[in-house]
Amino acid sequence: MTLISLWYGQNHGLLPTAASSDAGDVDQLFNFMMTIATGLFLLVEGVLVYSVIKFRRVKGDFTDGPPIEGNVPLEIVWTAIPTVIVFILSIYSFEIYNRMGGLDPMTAGDPGPQMAHAHHHSQLVALDPNRQNIALGLGASPDSKQGINPLEIKVNGIQYAWVFTYPETGVISGEIHVPVNRPVALNMTAGDVIHAFWLPEFRIKQDVIPGRVTNLVFTPNQIGQYPVVCAELCGAYHGGMKTQLYVQSEEDYQKWIQENTFAMNDEDNQSVAMNPIPSSDAEFLAPYAKDMGVSSDTLAQLKPTENK
Repeated sequence: MTLISLWYGQNHGLLPTAASSDAGDVDQLFNFMMTIATGLFLLVEGVLVYSVIKFRRVKGDFTDGPPIEGNVPLEIVWTAIPTVIVFILSIYSFEIYNRMGGLDPMTAGDPGPQMAHAHHHSQLVALDPNRQNIALGLGASPDSKQGINPLEIKVNGIQYAWVFTYPETGVISGEIHVPVNRPVALNMTAGDVIHAFWLPEFRIKQDVIPGRVTNLVFTPNQIGQYPVVCAELCGAYHGGMKTQLYVQSEEDYQKWIQENTFAMNDEDNQSVAMNPIPSSDAEFLAPYAKDMGVSSDTLAQLKPTENK
């Protein structure tokens, strides 16, 4: 039973491709839980099957079974074992979540002197509930500690599309492109209701909240195309709020940036030449709607926001 549990815990095949540096840690936790769950399943079901066969009613025997009221030591054992398992899993998952920056994105991967700063910062927040500058989300990966500047991308979630803005180049897109092996920092907010930015292959998910900025930092390590899904029920067309994340080589990523930069400049020049009159947000973004996969109804929902 132990050998079967150990084998299945590592060979269940239930997880999609691991495409980020943090995915391995999450997969190890999941495999550990699958090993324990398989062992418990075999143990409990094995006892049940054995009991059904061993203690089945004999033909012609209509007597009552023995009057068993309980077994205190057995009840203590089967209560203590799950308690210990849950306690171990809690510590293990806490460590992984903290390593990924879930508790404080500013101290991810570095529990040294910054922990004191984080503790002091949390005290300030407790004293002032209106303090809004504490980071929310998953923080910096260990790679960012090695002098690698993350690629910053602004994410806006609206019903029912994702809009990605690259501050370094000004590119705006309805799909996200990132270079392989470079940390990516997403600064996310929502324009209407709560959404959730979910990357299954990267094992990360973060709520996107109106009026707040949440962070999501990860390092893609496999070139490929991966789905981006909204994992928070956000309205009638929630199921259609999908797009794609493309992990590319540095050369392909720079080529995509250049192509979209030139395309946007051309569209801007044509728009200014044909219509110099000031336009609304929806009218200004209309030329990008086709390439981004954003409908005119979605553009009509855009409203200006005021920073407070």
